[in-house]
Amino acid sequence: MKAATLAARSYAWLAGVWALMTGIGCIAAPALFAGLPRADAGRLAARLFELDATVGLCVGAILAIGALQIGRDRAERGTGSRFGRELILALAALLCIVVGYYALQPMMETARAGAAALSFGALHGIASAFFVARLAIVAVLAWLLAEPLA
Repeated sequence: MKAATLAARSYAWLAGVWALMTGIGCIAAPALFAGLPRADAGRLAARLFELDATVGLCVGAILAIGALQIGRDRAERGTGSRFGRELILALAALLCIVVGYYALQPMMETARAGAAALSFGALHGIASAFFVARLAIVAVLAWLLAEPLA
C-alpha cells in the first residue's frame, strides 16, 4: 500500500473517530440533563464540551495538515488543487469550534448573568447549530477521506 493511501486512510479513521466523538456529545448532554440535577448536569456538560473543543482543535489541525499533504500530492500529479475539499471541510470544522465554543461560550456566561444582548437560550441555540454543523462537516470529511485517492 502506498504511503499516501495509508496516510489518507489514517486521516479517514481519525475523522471518523472525531465524528463519533462529536455525535456522542449530541447524546450525552441531553442524557446528563435528564438524569442529574440541573446544576450538576450543567457543570458536567460544560466540562464535556470543553474537552470536545480542545480535542477537536487538535484533531482538526492534524486533519487540516493532512488535507494539505493530500492536496499537494494531487497537485503534483496534476489531478487536483492543493486546496481541495478536504482542506475546506477541515477548516470549516475548526471554524465551527472557534465560533461555536470559544466565541459563544463567554457570551453565554454573560447572558446567564443577564448582561448580554442575546438571551442564554438564543446563544445556546446558535452554539448548538455550530456543534451539529461540525458533526455533519466532519462526517462528510471522513467519507471523502475514505474515497480512493484520485
